[in-house]
Amino acid sequence: MNIARKREPLVGKSTILPFPIAVVCWIDLLGYGAMIAEADFNPLHPKASEAMQRLRRFHEIVALHSARHFPTLVMNDGAASYRDLSLRSREPSHDFLNRAWNLFNAIKRSEDDRQLPGARVVLATGFRMRGRRAGKDATANQFKSIMQRYQNHDISPEEAIREAAHIRQAFDIIPELQANFAFSKAYVAESSGTRGGLGGARFFIDLTLFDTPLPSWLVLGETVKWSNETLRMEALFAPILELLPCKHEEGGPLGIRDGLQVAQSLTQDPNVLRALRAARKP
Repeated sequence: MNIARKREPLVGKSTILPFPIAVVCWIDLLGYGAMIAEADFNPLHPKASEAMQRLRRFHEIVALHSARHFPTLVMNDGAASYRDLSLRSREPSHDFLNRAWNLFNAIKRSEDDRQLPGARVVLATGFRMRGRRAGKDATANQFKSIMQRYQNHDISPEEAIREAAHIRQAFDIIPELQANFAFSKAYVAESSGTRGGLGGARFFIDLTLFDTPLPSWLVLGETVKWSNETLRMEALFAPILELLPCKHEEGGPLGIRDGLQVAQSLTQDPNVLRALRAARKP
C-alpha cells in the first residue's frame, strides 16, 4: 500500500498519542549456545574461552554503536535496539535503519575475521504501550533520602557520596520494550530462523517501513511471507543486500515511512490517526 504524504504534518509537535509507533532491531549471535554446550556450560573448560571472548567482542561492538537515538539492551548473546518513530518526519526512520545496518556490518566484520557464524538481525515495526520506569523511580527515592539526610546534617558529605555510589536497583524495567509489539515481532521472527524463512547471518527488514515501490537506495533479496499461527502474527520481511547513500529531501529521504504512515500500513486504516486520538484519556 503506497500511502501518499501530505505537505503539512497531520500531527503537532506537542501531540502525545497513547500508543507510540515503534521500531525495534533484535540481534542474535548465531551458534553461541552450541559453543557453550561444547564446553559443558563450564567456564573453566578449555573450549569456553573462545565463546567468552566472542561474547565480550559482541558486547563491545554493541556498546560502541549505542547512542541517544539508538539505545540498546544486551541480553547475553542477543541485543535489542529501539526507538519511537516520528509522526511528522521520515528522518528518524532512516536514521535508525542506518544505525542498525552499521551495527550489523561491524559485527559481521568481527565474526568474518575469526571465521565465526555471525549474527542475524530482524528489524520490525509495531505499536507499543506507554509505561513508567519503576526501577528508576525507586532509585530516585533512595537518592532523595540521602540528600534529605545530608541537608539535615544527619550525614557528612563523604557519607552521602559513599551511599549514593552504592545505590543498586533491586528491580528495573525499560518502558519502551514493554508491551512493544515491534519487539515481539522481531524476536519471534528471528527465533523462527530457517524454518520461518529467515535463515542465515543476514539482516531482515520489515517491509511496512517502506513505500511501494521500494526506494532506489535500498537493495533487497527475495521477500519472505513470515507468519506465526500460534501468536497470529504475520509480516513481510526481506534481507537487505545493500543500503546505498541517498539524497535527503525535507523530512528525510523519500521511500521510507514516518511513524504515521507505518501505523496506517500496520492497521490498513488511513484514518488510524483519528482512532489514536480517540484513544487518549480525557
